[in-house]
Amino acid sequence: METILQVNNLSVAFRSRDSEFHAVKDVSFEVRKGETLGIVGESGSGKSVTARSIMRLLPSPPSYMKGGEIRFLGQNLADKSEKEMESIRGRDIGMIFQDPMTSLNPTIRIGEQIAEGLMKHQQLSKPEAKKQALDMLKLVGIPDSETRYNQYPHEFSGGMRQRVMIAIALACRPALLIADEPTTALDVTIQAQILNLMKDMQERFGSSIILITHDLGVVAGMCDRVVVMKEGEIVETGTTEEIFENPQHPYTMKLLNALPRLHEKKKPKPAPLIIPGTDYKGPLLEVKSLKQHFDMGKGKVLKAVNDISFHIKAGETLGVVGESGSGKSTTGRAILRLHQPTGGEVLYQGISVNRLSPSEMKAMRRHMQMIFQDPYASLNPRLKVVDIIGEALDAHKLTGSKQERRRRVEELLDMVGLDPAYASRYPHEFSGGQRQRIGIARALAVEPKFIVCDEPLSALDVSIQSQIVKLLEELQQRLGLTYLFIAHDLSMVKHISDRVAVMYMGKIVELAESEELYSNPMHAYTKSLLEAIPIPDPKVESRRKRVLLEERTGEDKYQLEHSELVEVSKGHWVAMPSGA
Repeated sequence: METILQVNNLSVAFRSRDSEFHAVKDVSFEVRKGETLGIVGESGSGKSVTARSIMRLLPSPPSYMKGGEIRFLGQNLADKSEKEMESIRGRDIGMIFQDPMTSLNPTIRIGEQIAEGLMKHQQLSKPEAKKQALDMLKLVGIPDSETRYNQYPHEFSGGMRQRVMIAIALACRPALLIADEPTTALDVTIQAQILNLMKDMQERFGSSIILITHDLGVVAGMCDRVVVMKEGEIVETGTTEEIFENPQHPYTMKLLNALPRLHEKKKPKPAPLIIPGTDYKGPLLEVKSLKQHFDMGKGKVLKAVNDISFHIKAGETLGVVGESGSGKSTTGRAILRLHQPTGGEVLYQGISVNRLSPSEMKAMRRHMQMIFQDPYASLNPRLKVVDIIGEALDAHKLTGSKQERRRRVEELLDMVGLDPAYASRYPHEFSGGQRQRIGIARALAVEPKFIVCDEPLSALDVSIQSQIVKLLEELQQRLGLTYLFIAHDLSMVKHISDRVAVMYMGKIVELAESEELYSNPMHAYTKSLLEAIPIPDPKVESRRKRVLLEERTGEDKYQLEHSELVEVSKGHWVAMPSGA
């Protein structure tokens, strides 16, 4: 089989004023015509640096190529001038970046961004380029392409923006497509659509693909061969089946073992060592007919949360799953009154949170806290860790002297598995997983009983995800915590949750015990979510036929508006048409 790309002994370093960091060390691999090569590893393993080196997109300085060669269709890209590389990028090698919002120009219409490459690389006239751009929009599954052509990136959803990135990358029919974490920021159903689309486009255009990811479930369904990277080096390479069935390196085994598997039975959860004392005998939290509507202007109202009810018992974890826009995070924020609910009631130990005055609500926040989704954006970059965590202690006057405050922060860092000496560091000095631990420590500072975990795993590698889930479970058992665990990764949710609520278009469409929901899903939307989850087994993935709910119709909305939760068996609730 013809070799499209050959990377030989590639080494890349980054220079700072007084040191040098070796990001890629003596890496060699090849990509053959029409195949998909997966490059896997945790953040910091050198995957993206390798990909950007192929495209010559690393800033120089501070980066520089220490050695090696990158041979693409017989020519060494390392020897090319920037002008020569500009003619290769887009025409011969396309790239799909991780975050389509930062990769698309917010000031240029979508269609013009696709047409731009066609005019530059294929010397097409503006009308010809527009015609081909419209064809590409149709090919990648964007409906009403004439209208969409003239819209801007902010008018598209995350999945649609990624489709646009695929259209741009493939417009000139490149021989090689590099996809750098193309689905990390997407929901599981949208991820399945994008992966199916990439496969379809590959068959249509005959391109070779380098797929960079930390998700081995995605690799199982997409890749022919796999390269495993750790700390800038290749530690193992082989066919996808060899890597999954007979991994040789301990690091590969660690990555495979970190993957949650849906078919595995959930381990019994130990009873909490402590349940915070209270005279109240009912559920810790009750949500009754909660509504959160947003005025969109011009008479339009977005019903982000549309009349939902549930309860959570002390020491329990209720998982909430669904796609972006289903209302999960808005539910968590409305419960904590970060949004003022439009209607309904939230009761904490029988106390109506909605009716509390600002001073009473401040006192209530000692009992109810939140762990945020993005560990990068939720920590103040200008403050040291001691002050990030200490702010909560100050707000509730929980410590007296500076020494007492520092001692409490160090205790909290130790509790979440971090060195107490890290209290003197700034957020940029930590990895994503360490930042999320700091976020957990901050939430625990005021000794809450109830925590909303809002997508706390989505920005993390799969092995780090399993560490954070284990930490949350240990803290729950030790401190008697109660969680509302919001996520779109159903695999992780199964293993941490006692019960799971599935949200779709602002409504809960199914609610059941964790094992029951996964073994016997009843709502079509729940089934589509489970179908979309990649299974880390190449043989199983090759035989799977997914039934994806790709179109959201007015009929869906009507049926949801006129449905109610019905208990179909003990503890298993499903949305049914009213009167059914």
